Amino acid sequence: KLVAMADVFENRLKGSHDGLIKRHSSQMDVPPDRKFIGFDGYQKAMDCLNPGDVAILATPPAFRWPMFAYAIKKGLNVFMEKPVAVEGPAGRRMLKLGEEASQKNLKVGVGLMIRHCKGRQELWQRIRDGQIGEIVAMRAYRMSGASALARKNNGPVSEVLYQIQRFHAFLWASGGCYSDYYIHQIDECSWMKNAWPIKAHALGGRHYRGDSLDQNLDNYSVEYTYPDGTKLFYCGRNMAGCKSEFASFAHGSNGSAIISTSSHSPGRVRIFKGQNPNSQDFESENLVWAFSKRNEREPSPYDLEWEDLMDAIRNNRPYNEVKRGVEASLVTSMGRMAAHTGQEVTYDDILNCEHEFAPDVDKLTPDSPAPVQLGADGRYPVPEPGIKKKREY
Repeated sequence: KLVAMADVFENRLKGSHDGLIKRHSSQMDVPPDRKFIGFDGYQKAMDCLNPGDVAILATPPAFRWPMFAYAIKKGLNVFMEKPVAVEGPAGRRMLKLGEEASQKNLKVGVGLMIRHCKGRQELWQRIRDGQIGEIVAMRAYRMSGASALARKNNGPVSEVLYQIQRFHAFLWASGGCYSDYYIHQIDECSWMKNAWPIKAHALGGRHYRGDSLDQNLDNYSVEYTYPDGTKLFYCGRNMAGCKSEFASFAHGSNGSAIISTSSHSPGRVRIFKGQNPNSQDFESENLVWAFSKRNEREPSPYDLEWEDLMDAIRNNRPYNEVKRGVEASLVTSMGRMAAHTGQEVTYDDILNCEHEFAPDVDKLTPDSPAPVQLGADGRYPVPEPGIKKKREY
């Protein structure tokens, strides 16, 4: 049962609670005195739990490390959303906290649910078995309309609360649209390659943000390089009126594969002869294998990731996805930083980068100064590739 909830916005907590009551009333036991509002609400909610219970951390990622630290202190198993960090200092903290959780035999799941997808698990094994030969290149796309926007805060909430409300618009809170939106495809491609990229270089532009004051670029094109020289080409765009696409592909020496067809779920993974994987092809002679048919229902990886964590808790199996979650988060941030600075960025660069986006995030209150401030021009700082080379803003 869900027994306690916390948020910094009362209306958000009420909306979440009311929605859960409608769908899962028998599993809800959250009376008014176990609903907590405020920056310390997560501590009060975890204080309602017993060691071995589960805390779900579903806030913007800036708050991941202090909440995870408190959960470990209380002896709680954890499910946390991705990304688990958006810059080097938080990534290094999370790695240490992950080790501490393992030492205490706590089970920790990270919301990179694609790793739990049955279709992609079978695709991964088929690639290992050589069904497309050696992977020589990968490409992935998430291109949609304008998003992650923010205008000037005209109240009634404080500036820091305003930025949390619109966390995708602010790099300190979320890593921006790049980290929060693109991490899944970067992770799934790296999984299929069975390696993490070691460096990235990138292009990006800020052309059509209109009157939005957010910190994002509206298009990103990133070349990731793996240890053996293989490339992943990632294209992300948030611009109205342009071609939309959501897909990931692997190209091998003896064939190709679709890793994602049009969404995280269902994946509709397939293997093809040649180098022209077609998202609409479920029956041609070029199709070698498909996990499911065009309209066939697939098990939801969102359910499976939770079931796998619960199984590990109940059967006391080792289960800690933090290291992989940090690596996926920092590899994603590596590409983002390459675009934002105009420099080639290595994994060691992003891991050891000292630019902390939100120092003392664990001490924030509703009246604290926000981690980013409007400049004299009435705008928040944005990336300046080639000018700011060591930090993203």
